[in-house]
Amino acid sequence: MTRVHTVEIHHRQTGKVYTVRVPEDRYILQSAENQGADLPFLCRNGACTACAVRVVSGELDQPEAMGLSPKLRDQGYALLCVSYPCSDLRVETQDEDEVYELQFGRYFGKGRVRFGLPLDDD
Repeated sequence: MTRVHTVEIHHRQTGKVYTVRVPEDRYILQSAENQGADLPFLCRNGACTACAVRVVSGELDQPEAMGLSPKLRDQGYALLCVSYPCSDLRVETQDEDEVYELQFGRYFGKGRVRFGLPLDDD
């Protein structure tokens, strides 16, 4: 029999808190939506950071989370669209731009670029 866990999701952008029950073999985002939660998402396949959360407590498994580096996963970030609960959880939504910057910021935003070449600031 599949175990079911309680997942508390704090949607920081709206201030709402959703408490849902999610089986270990179901994605958290889909289960939460089926229970009336209105949460951010885009791709639904773990390739973007729209549904990113930070785990406050508990454990989850996200084997298909291509949109998060191992470093961010180790820091407690997860993508709800491809996450399975392994215990009762408390998570909070993150700003997609902040997570994107944490993941890719070292590659982008290094000054103005024109046709692939940096511009002088003279």
